[in-house]
Amino acid sequence: MSDWKAKRFWKDAAVVAVEDGFTVELDGRRVKTPAKRPLTLPTRTMAEAVAAEWQAQEKQIDPRTMPVTKTANAAIDKVAVQKAEVVGMLAAYGDSDLLCYRADSPEGLVARQAAEWDPMLDWAAQILGARLETREGIMHEPQAPEALAELHRRTATLDAFELAAFHDLVSLTGSLILGFAVLEQAFDPEEIWALSRLDETWQAEQWGRDDLAEQEAEIKRQAFLHACAIIVLCKAA
Repeated sequence: MSDWKAKRFWKDAAVVAVEDGFTVELDGRRVKTPAKRPLTLPTRTMAEAVAAEWQAQEKQIDPRTMPVTKTANAAIDKVAVQKAEVVGMLAAYGDSDLLCYRADSPEGLVARQAAEWDPMLDWAAQILGARLETREGIMHEPQAPEALAELHRRTATLDAFELAAFHDLVSLTGSLILGFAVLEQAFDPEEIWALSRLDETWQAEQWGRDDLAEQEAEIKRQAFLHACAIIVLCKAA
């Protein structure tokens, strides 16, 4: 493997308004995505976050320290060019949403799932106009077509940047409804993450902590919180 690494060649990273939004210039040269597309961002706040990541680079560029830039690149190079497929994949989670599949025992877990997950399904019915029904066990049972159609419609209204973050929100939680709860900024992100981990938390309470599992969960939690932050940047001025 090569040890070559891109080196910093600029002094200043600046935000510049363009026709379709904002971009970042490095000493007057516009940043492009890995696929050589213009890095056009939807809000000034997001552009400022990207510029700050470029400005923070030292002698060598470290993509691991540029999460907002990475997500923006994915939105432009991957999501935007296959939006219909991404929308379909994410909307399909509604038919197998984590919140709908309930344990039939033990009684304590059944009660906790009902107490913590039922309000989210009620919220989705009231705010999103989509009532999803619960099932016992893990066998798939289709949801009402009209509810799935409404969730698909709402997913399709998201732009490429929102979808890039929404992908992580939904896939990391296993729940389209929890993804929309973040998107609507209706609940605290940590609360939503805790809801997605209800079963794992229950198991840990019964059988004790698993250090390796907790390390893996923390990595996912950080990725989830990053996606939440991207949603905030998308909705900012």
